[in-house]
Amino acid sequence: MTPGDPRGIGPEVVAKALALGPLDADIVVIGSGERGWEGTAPRSLLPEEAGRLAGQAVEQAVQLARQGKVDAIVTGPVHKHALHLAGFRYPGLTELLSHLAGDVDVAMMLAAGPLRVTLVTTHIPLKDVPAAVTTARVVACGRITERALREWWGIGAPRLAVCALNPHAGESGLFGDEDERVLAPAAKALGAAGPLPADTVFVRALKGEFDAVLTPYHDVGMTAVKVSGFGKGVNVTLGLPFPRVAPDHGTALDIAGRGIADPGSMRAALELAAQLARVGR
Repeated sequence: MTPGDPRGIGPEVVAKALALGPLDADIVVIGSGERGWEGTAPRSLLPEEAGRLAGQAVEQAVQLARQGKVDAIVTGPVHKHALHLAGFRYPGLTELLSHLAGDVDVAMMLAAGPLRVTLVTTHIPLKDVPAAVTTARVVACGRITERALREWWGIGAPRLAVCALNPHAGESGLFGDEDERVLAPAAKALGAAGPLPADTVFVRALKGEFDAVLTPYHDVGMTAVKVSGFGKGVNVTLGLPFPRVAPDHGTALDIAGRGIADPGSMRAALELAAQLARVGR
């Protein structure tokens, strides 16, 4: 596991989360502390230095996982701009991890308790979403999600739902044709429910009707998870040859070093990573 950007709250939330009690796992901490950062002021590093340390820690964690020396990794919050300044020019850690694992096809899942959502598109402008949400991409994300639910969660027959792109799932084309033209064929290919309107599909998933919901764009899925379990949500990268889990918050540079960061999401990430590693063995 890696603390993340050492200018932010990464090392703080890791320490707090580990102090909350024992985990049913052996923990290896790598990152900023072992490189001599520990004990310095939280903002004493330049952004590019922090990005380099965070990126190198992720590289080391992936190497350990690919060598079979660890069963899962947990990454701390990382500042994307710092990574870019350090030469890690990826939209986020999901894409960096995909590259480090051999350019495998991955998907981003957010989870909070019984609610799991997989994002069909991630960090792109909203105006670019309709063109990026293709039938093939939805099906690919669905297959990746199904495999992870079977292999990591131990769910024998995963039940998926597809979240609609438009209000009321397009209202028979009145509010857009993407749901009937693009999402309905994907749902049929996956044997999934939908496309179902965003204002009901997450409620049904929380009640246990679905094991995961495929969501067309970042904020609709992210908002559902954070509203249902703020402070307890986690990010899981699906499609890697090992589980990777992270808290669903950022570096919070404004409170770094003040001792007030909430370790709840980091603790949830640690616990889920240990669970997925056990099931996936």
